[in-house]
Amino acid sequence: MAKRGGFPGGGMPGNMANLMKQAQKMQRQMEEQAKELEAKEFTATAGGEAVEVTVSGKREVLKVKLAEEVVDPDDIEMLEDLIVAATNEALRKVDEESSSAMSKLTGGLGGGIPGMF
Repeated sequence: MAKRGGFPGGGMPGNMANLMKQAQKMQRQMEEQAKELEAKEFTATAGGEAVEVTVSGKREVLKVKLAEEVVDPDDIEMLEDLIVAATNEALRKVDEESSSAMSKLTGGLGGGIPGMF
């Protein structure tokens, strides 16, 4: 006579527990990856290295370095554009590293889930 209720062979609760353990392990790994990423620095340049911007993995600007020849009081707009370009490139590097780390953890699944990393 067949058992009523429950799961055949008790397999489902075991699988669910295993799935939860894997999810917890992945969450710990993601937290470790996030800490590692936050500790890193990403540098990018613009204008043939006339402007250099360094940002942290936390997406905070840490340093802006300007070559003397790029500081032209008659062309402030160009300098502003170069700073923006270098900053955006450095932030793109943070995003790229973050996506790469997430992809390694998830095997390509969930890399685009907002708030996951």
